Order: sequence, then C-alpha cells, then structure tokens
Amino acid sequence: MSLTNLKILGAVAVTAAAFAFAAHGQSTESGHEPYPPFKIGEGLYYVGASDYTSYLIVTKAGLIVIDGGDAPVGHQVVQNIRALGFDPKNIKILLNTHEHFDHAAGLAEIKRAAAPDVKFYASAADGAIVAAGGKGDPFLKGARFEYDPVKPDVTVKDGDKVSLGGWTLTAHITGGHTPGCTTWTFPVTVAGKVRQALDLCSASVLAGYKLGRTETYPGQTADYEHSFAEWRKLPCEVFIASHGSFYGLKAKKAALDAGKADAFVDPAGCRAFVDKAEAHFRDELKKQNP
Repeated sequence: MSLTNLKILGAVAVTAAAFAFAAHGQSTESGHEPYPPFKIGEGLYYVGASDYTSYLIVTKAGLIVIDGGDAPVGHQVVQNIRALGFDPKNIKILLNTHEHFDHAAGLAEIKRAAAPDVKFYASAADGAIVAAGGKGDPFLKGARFEYDPVKPDVTVKDGDKVSLGGWTLTAHITGGHTPGCTTWTFPVTVAGKVRQALDLCSASVLAGYKLGRTETYPGQTADYEHSFAEWRKLPCEVFIASHGSFYGLKAKKAALDAGKADAFVDPAGCRAFVDKAEAHFRDELKKQNP
C-alpha cells in the first residue's frame, strides 16, 4: 500500500517538521522502503522500514513487537526478525502505538508468523478500530485506509504494564492524533547504562483536523493538551517513535555505525520534538479559533 499510489486528502507526515498530512498532496517518500535491522540497546532492535517503525524486544520468555507498519512493512518486519537470527514464531506479544494504516496494517502479517498463543495489546479506542481493520477512524475514511483486522486480546488502560521475560513496558494513553494513541515506556540498557526509553505515539495535527469549538472527535483538543503535559513528565532518554523521521532515525543509525554506541540516547531531541509539536498544535488551535 504505497502512498505514492494513493489519492488521499493528505499523506502521512514523514518529517518531524511537517507534523501534518500534506493537504490534497502526496508524500515524496513512501515510508516503507526496506531498511536493515539493527541493535539499539541490549535486547532492543529496530526491525521497521525507512520511516514506518517497528521495534523488537528480545526477552528470556519470547519476543515482543511494537507496531507493524503498513502491509508491506509487516512482511519486512518478519524478514528483519529472521535476518537478526530470531524466530518470529517466538513472538508472544504484539503492541501498537495507534490504529492508522501505516502502523497497524502490518500487524496481521506479523501475527500470522508469530506464536499460536501471541497476545495483541491495544487501547480501547484504537483497538476497536484495529479490530475493524481501520474502519471507524474519525478522520481517515474509505477503503484506501483499511486493512486486515486484528482483534486485541488485551485492552490496555493508561498506566497498565505489560511484562514478559524480565521486561516491563508501561502504556500511556496520549490521545489527540488518534483517540487511543499509546506511548510506551520501558527501561533498556544502552552503552552499559540502564536508560528510560520512550516510544512516542504521534503528536501530529493532521491537515484537516478540527480543534477547539468544532473537533474531529469529541474531546480531541483536551486529549492533545493532556498528551503534551504527559510527554513532558515522562522520562525520555532513549527517544524512539512511530515514525523514524520524528527522531532522526537515519542520522542516528549513521552515528551508531560510526561507533557512537549511545546514538539513540537523546533527551534533548525528545524535548525539542515535543516543543515543536506543541507549538504547531497551538498555532493550529489559534488559527481555527480566532
């Protein structure tokens, strides 16, 4: 499902500067070009594509995968896991940041390759849309945004913890971009030191979203307000997200390859991203509510 082949109201933002769908346009990148898998920290690997991200966590009791990208990326994720020397049949837990097709359409492919007892965890609001294969999104309408459905086995609430084989991840419901957008936090050892990782769902305000007096979905503006406050409180040393462009994936991978073992440790970059995203949100809110 290439964005270059879709006539859509906007294209998924592929740069942190955009924070939006390009109205009545198309992305200059598909976001799902193949990308080599690599190790970020002890037990934490990147297994996604050029921009649509996916992360593998290797535990003593099996594998955890966060996000599946779009449908082509789902296939890539499975192949990337194999390329790293791990068996996809050991995937025991699937997690999702949000229900948009570029993060959830690949989940079905991953689930088919996973362990028979794999469990899919998602928030109530976004999990219902993933279970409907993308139908029911308050903004992205039509078959072009639909995909193979995956029904959640477990519904996560804000603050819920997901544990497997010595790893524990905490769910933070950070709505706005979608009603149930979920940011995941967890400790990970990078360059010999335990750091706090944050996988940020998305702070993007898509072109066409309605904020303030009229909203794309009821409570959306308050959700954004809550999410920005939450992201500022959460520890964010290892900064990763649902799009590689949000945190400079390619530049950090280049630094890692050049010998910088803690290339993905970037608390300042995390703060700067949130600052820029919130400024865009407030500009849009003011523009729509003069």
